[in-house]
Amino acid sequence: MKKRFLSTGLCLAVTVSLLFGCGSSDSSEEGTTDQEKDSYKVGYATKTLSGGYFVKLDEGLKAGCEDLGWEYISMNADRDADTERANLEAMVSQGCDLIFLNCVDPDSAVANVQYCVDNGVPVIAVDGGCSEDADLITTVYSDNKQNGREVGLAYAEHMKDTDIKALMISGSKGDVAGYERRMGLFCGIIEGKSGMSEEDAWKAADAIEQELIDNGKAQNEEAHFYVLGQGWSNWSEDGGLQAAEDLITANTDITTILGENDDMVIGAGVAVDNANLENVDLVAAADGSQRAYDLIKEGKYFATGENSPVLVGNLALDIAQQVLVDGKTKEDFERVTMTSAVAVTKDNVDERYDYGF
Repeated sequence: MKKRFLSTGLCLAVTVSLLFGCGSSDSSEEGTTDQEKDSYKVGYATKTLSGGYFVKLDEGLKAGCEDLGWEYISMNADRDADTERANLEAMVSQGCDLIFLNCVDPDSAVANVQYCVDNGVPVIAVDGGCSEDADLITTVYSDNKQNGREVGLAYAEHMKDTDIKALMISGSKGDVAGYERRMGLFCGIIEGKSGMSEEDAWKAADAIEQELIDNGKAQNEEAHFYVLGQGWSNWSEDGGLQAAEDLITANTDITTILGENDDMVIGAGVAVDNANLENVDLVAAADGSQRAYDLIKEGKYFATGENSPVLVGNLALDIAQQVLVDGKTKEDFERVTMTSAVAVTKDNVDERYDYGF
């Protein structure tokens, strides 16, 4: 049976009310309020549909709206900020009651969101956040830092009696999500291997990050954790392959590939195989792609963090119900609303598989 966003019981980072009665109002009087409408029109303005994550998020939002009896329209900006603005204007003119936005550019999105709000249409950001000035209900995404930390803790337990000699495969310099993901990995590994508190482990992770910037390598002796090099791969599988090949040339004595998403780590794994290196673990801070899950099942990939479009979309829809049906506003929500952090390993991959993409 095809999985619907609103058909499973989910453990989410926040408690939300599942209000399935919005499509069964018995009011027949004129002057029906928004809270008593039979249905709603919801728009999704996405920056791209290139990639499994974005496609599954779009499909799931559509399925969830259909389950609720809501009308759903989706428009793709194809990573162009001007197109995004035009798409949002079209959604407002077509009478959308609420818009989900995965923005092209966090800064330009501020004015775009304000246009919607000025025209009486609330906006919930999904996956990609807007700048802090954006007048959003909330931003919904996975917990990058804690996902990375959970993966790091799991890997620390796996390597508790062994030095970790890792290569760090990163996405792009200055990217906030990438920074949060690798910091989470560093924190979890140091915390788990050394036994220090989480607070102290975050400080130690900061030190690792600064040492990488200064020297291109870093270490934490207390945790027996060594980062022998860092490569930048623009979030792609081919980029991960190239970055790992360059690093492996100078560092053949490695135990681990650490990465900020599954595509890069999978690419780096090809470089490991090409170099005939054995017993090298592949560890990603995030994404939870089903390709990675298949490799986890086969014992060829240690773990990844759960960045699920199913759970992000489900949580966003729950919040949309509260806004449209209960009349809640941004004052009723935190600025950021995150799904629960989960490290997906061989122990739980089967139960998490359908939440992947």
